[in-house]
Amino acid sequence: MIAKIVALCIMLLVTVSVSGRTAGFTLTTPGMGEKLTKTEEYAGFGCDGKNISPELKWMDPPAGTKSYAVTVFDPDARNGAGWWHWLVFDIAASKRTLVRDAGNPDKKLAPEGSVQSLTGFGKSGFGGPCPPKGDKPHAYVFTIYALDTEKLEADEMNLPSEVMEQIQKHTIGKASCTSYYQR
Repeated sequence: MIAKIVALCIMLLVTVSVSGRTAGFTLTTPGMGEKLTKTEEYAGFGCDGKNISPELKWMDPPAGTKSYAVTVFDPDARNGAGWWHWLVFDIAASKRTLVRDAGNPDKKLAPEGSVQSLTGFGKSGFGGPCPPKGDKPHAYVFTIYALDTEKLEADEMNLPSEVMEQIQKHTIGKASCTSYYQR
């Protein structure tokens, strides 16, 4: 059966209070055109996509941002705990984009100094959607975190739970975009 794609990109504008002012922080996925496709689908685990991470752009980060982290999470995974598809952090505060395929560590397209840690697939870098055939559409939540530190106490070998503990400890703002994918 040809992959059935149900995609909807919902921009969630998250406001944060910073020094008594409210600032809007947004994330967009212009490279996806509001849809996940075979281009983003994982290549493995029974999936035969290209496993290319989409372009991501963000704007209006909160004052005091010293770095960013980006995650992609599937809360609908059958394991009952969700599935981490991408964790990249230590992105310099001056950056406002991740280019298409930045999730491939071998291509070195991610911002200099950034770190891509382990995913649910057991390796670093972007691991695209790969829901079981016949499952309901799975949500893929792309989140940008504005952090109050330049570097997290983590590296490419840290588990998603360890990286998320660090991210949560240093988050001063975040914005998300959710897309759905079904095979």
